[in-house]
Amino acid sequence: MKKLLILFVLVATFNVAAQETVLLRLNYAKGDTYKTNMKVTQNVGVAMSSTIMMTMNQEIVSVTEDLFTSNMKISNMSMDMMQGGQIMSYDSSKKVEDLDEMGKMIATQMGPFLSANFISKGNNLGEVLETTVEPNVPGAEQMLKQSGSVVYPKEAVKVGSVWTTKKSENGMELEFNYKVSAITTTTVKIDVSGTVGGIAKGTISGSMDVDKKSGVPVDSKVEMKMAAQGQDIVSGVESKITKL
Repeated sequence: MKKLLILFVLVATFNVAAQETVLLRLNYAKGDTYKTNMKVTQNVGVAMSSTIMMTMNQEIVSVTEDLFTSNMKISNMSMDMMQGGQIMSYDSSKKVEDLDEMGKMIATQMGPFLSANFISKGNNLGEVLETTVEPNVPGAEQMLKQSGSVVYPKEAVKVGSVWTTKKSENGMELEFNYKVSAITTTTVKIDVSGTVGGIAKGTISGSMDVDKKSGVPVDSKVEMKMAAQGQDIVSGVESKITKL
């Protein structure tokens, strides 16, 4: 009888955990600060490969009901690129005089990005409503899109819940499918899949961990495998976000 009682308690506990629901929202507060470490990779067969590492600092400057405004700045950036047999490297943490000639040229191009202030307005579902860059730097908004993350559903989720978001970017039609794979005491784990259409055709795969309390995707990894103009392209974005 005692063993049966223990088994009943374990089964009941498992069922409660399996049915737990979480309302995924970005629960920012004014003054919150976050650091994002991001790695962006791209490989185009043997023709070109690149790895960009960025560290960005974000401050929540205002919160009104379900809307927020944040300021972001890139504090560090490094780049390693191989194209046509030529290797190019750059690291903003190094003094300009310590860079090679190619690195110095890249430093001139990257300088405006490092001094720019990215202002983003969004809602607690994760939708970005407006983005501005001060001062205006051509291509800066596109760089910010690399750090774009998941848009949450309006309803609460549980293990097995699925939802889809779509967006257009650089002539590509991207469809992201999200599925809750597990819910722990601190984290909602999500599997990512999807398709790429438009000027490129391919698939999307990945995963992310969302902090239950803040709603922030603290750890994510997404990869896209595509074919465009006869070239196979593999690109990936990995990010880790920590509250300061």
